[in-house]
Amino acid sequence: MISKEHRKHSKLAKVPYGNFGLNEFAILGATCETIRSLSQNIIQALSPKYKCAYIDSQHTDDRAATSGTITSGAATEYVNHVHYGESRFNKTFTPFQYRQLFSDCDIILVNGNHYEAKNQVLIIDETKKESLKKRLAQLTNVQLILFNSDIEIFDFIKEHLPSWQQIPVYALSDHENIISFFKLQMRHAEPLLNGLVLAGGKSERFGYDKGKISWHGNEQRYHIADMLGSQCKEVFISCRAEQQHEIDAAYKTLPDTFTGLGPYGAILSALREQPTKAWLVVACDLPLIDAVSLEYLIQNRDVSKIATTYESPHDSLPEPLITIWEPKSYPVLLSSLSQSNSCPRKALINNDIRMIKALDANTLINVNTIEDSEQVKNILERRTVT
Repeated sequence: MISKEHRKHSKLAKVPYGNFGLNEFAILGATCETIRSLSQNIIQALSPKYKCAYIDSQHTDDRAATSGTITSGAATEYVNHVHYGESRFNKTFTPFQYRQLFSDCDIILVNGNHYEAKNQVLIIDETKKESLKKRLAQLTNVQLILFNSDIEIFDFIKEHLPSWQQIPVYALSDHENIISFFKLQMRHAEPLLNGLVLAGGKSERFGYDKGKISWHGNEQRYHIADMLGSQCKEVFISCRAEQQHEIDAAYKTLPDTFTGLGPYGAILSALREQPTKAWLVVACDLPLIDAVSLEYLIQNRDVSKIATTYESPHDSLPEPLITIWEPKSYPVLLSSLSQSNSCPRKALINNDIRMIKALDANTLINVNTIEDSEQVKNILERRTVT
């Protein structure tokens, strides 16, 4: 007999995915040509800042009918050719595979005549009235209503959507307001930023827990956490499970759940804990990092990339331990781990990131040895004198 306390699966934070991703919109109520044209206009407006995807089907093998979407700015395009039982990828995807395919996309536009999505844009078109009656079950979360002509909202739509008057309504030709609507949706969809102080290392080369050093009048792990507190929604100190009792109760801790992987495991543990948040990760062995450096990184954050990071002044490679890791980095890091890589720097090198130069190269000095420590002391002393 199985105990009532027994759980078949581990408890994981649930991500509110739709059929294809987090931020998806099915457009329905009009012809496929109208939907494709609207989608292209939206993608053209959003693609300079966001990665956009377009999903469609067509009933002939005329691929030219849907060509041009990618050249209009879409990062990913999926077109299934219904009559021929094939797709551009020559296979039929499961929901898990669809989400993997579009995991790096910030917005996914879907032809609602062929696919369903978590959010909907409803076009009111007299010529598609009867067809729309058959699709009422798809209207689960209508976010926008567009008119293709000067007509009233159909009575059956009003009955199906009791709160229809609270939904924004524009003419299909009103490109300015439609684009403004989607830009606002994208701002709302940007992941909130958490802070993570990496303090779980054993400091074997240094010989002393670097997180406990008081470079600025307080233990470094708390000093960094305090700086992050003014920039982030929540701040956690990453540590090994056996370290938790050492951390001041005034600070939240996040023990590693991916153990034995060093910083890589700490980053994965944070993304596992809150997978819809972005994480500003800062190592506690960066004693010269300051609020200005953190603010500058946040100001240059690119949510369309998997991460925003600083360029190392020593080798021009990314600095993974002062980096904003976006939620879309989670599947990338897991995939990299499955290929026997647990180096966060390699994960950044081999993926789509934004890398910026530090305002002051000294802020990126990493303390691993006593010699490094002396160098930092000298810099701090010179600053005090100045």
